[in-house]
Amino acid sequence: MISSRGAHLGAEAARRLVETGLYEFQPGLTDTEFERIEQEYGFEFADDHRAFLAAGLPINVPPEEGQTWSRPWPEWRGGDLDSLRRQLDRPVEGVLFDVEHNGFWHESWGDRPVDGMAALATARYQLAEAPVLVPVYAHRYLPAGRGSFGHPVLSMWQTDVIYYGLDLVDYMHQEFDEARGEVDESWDPRATVPFWRDLL
Repeated sequence: MISSRGAHLGAEAARRLVETGLYEFQPGLTDTEFERIEQEYGFEFADDHRAFLAAGLPINVPPEEGQTWSRPWPEWRGGDLDSLRRQLDRPVEGVLFDVEHNGFWHESWGDRPVDGMAALATARYQLAEAPVLVPVYAHRYLPAGRGSFGHPVLSMWQTDVIYYGLDLVDYMHQEFDEARGEVDESWDPRATVPFWRDLL
């Protein structure tokens, strides 16, 4: 059972995406499908993310020339399992890339080992404790966690992390609404999950 507030946010996010007319949709994920996905990948969707996907699955369209992502919407139903795993692993792998190639080191990890392989092993161990992030679209992510909702959507590119929506509803406006204007000064998202909020 998901919270009524989370269910409302997810349904409203789905409605706003439908209104853009940018995508067609398959029927939403069923409880059985959610259970299979969560067991297969070892996480639980946040309530608003779950409600969004239960309302309907956006269908990927052929990419436009120059588009970075050929399948930006995670294909939770019938998609390539390895591709989904790569999307789920991308936040951690991006941090590890910056540890190895760009000298990134989080202060909570203690002193950085001099040996590069030892530094990577330490970072991988520490990142195993970080909350799981679940792809919403391309490199936009929400934290996992049944019973939670209203998290800001994060845009993740290695350790370059920015806000891309106050919550899932606002994210649909920021990403897909052609009528969006400049963000006003009242737009003040607050990241909610340990470690990842430190990268903002």
